[in-house]
Amino acid sequence: MENNYLKRKRILLVDDQPELLDMVVSILEEDGFENIQTAKSVKEALAASKEFHPELAVLDVMLPDGDGFSLMEQLKKEEDYPVLFLTARGEDEDKFKGFGLGADDYIVKPFLPKELIFRVMAILRRSYKEENPLVKLEGSEIDFERAEVIKNGEYISLTAKEYDLLSALYRNAGRIVTIDALCEAAWGDNPYGYENSLMAHIRRIREKIESNPSRPVSLITVKGLGYKLMVEKR
Repeated sequence: MENNYLKRKRILLVDDQPELLDMVVSILEEDGFENIQTAKSVKEALAASKEFHPELAVLDVMLPDGDGFSLMEQLKKEEDYPVLFLTARGEDEDKFKGFGLGADDYIVKPFLPKELIFRVMAILRRSYKEENPLVKLEGSEIDFERAEVIKNGEYISLTAKEYDLLSALYRNAGRIVTIDALCEAAWGDNPYGYENSLMAHIRRIREKIESNPSRPVSLITVKGLGYKLMVEKR
């Protein structure tokens, strides 16, 4: 679950080329990143940072109203989150300047999509490895590393199917996951005919995670559509 946890981190992309922004957003989204904000100038980036509170910034060096180096210094005065430069400026002097100012990595355009993903994931692992991996619900917590639910000081094991279902729900926390999608997550490519089994598993999951399983507040039924998992903000 580490990757899913890290891919929920908020990423700010700053570049004045709309086509490149669209391409980088597509690369990240295709790999499972969910929270991405874009900006095309220093001014937009500073405003986005205050509102979006990114956990990683990917910056170009050349911007229409300034440069990425000074932008990074301004961003880090507000919140000290990691920075990756993604720029056509590949001279050693620029790289040294970026790293000297505190950048976490530096990629020169053109780049391979896999390289970008690997570098982003490496930064996120280094920067957020100490954070609590527990998923907090209203009446319990889920520890995906141990496949356990913690409720009222008790540790309750999850079965493999319960783990698969909760993983699919958590990847889409706060959003509806359809019955078909949940059946596929638990039973594979041919999920048809498992609706009754799904309902039974949902009932047992609620017994483990809910304070009052007959009145669920964390694992909600959306009638005729599916279910959604409501996660508490830390």
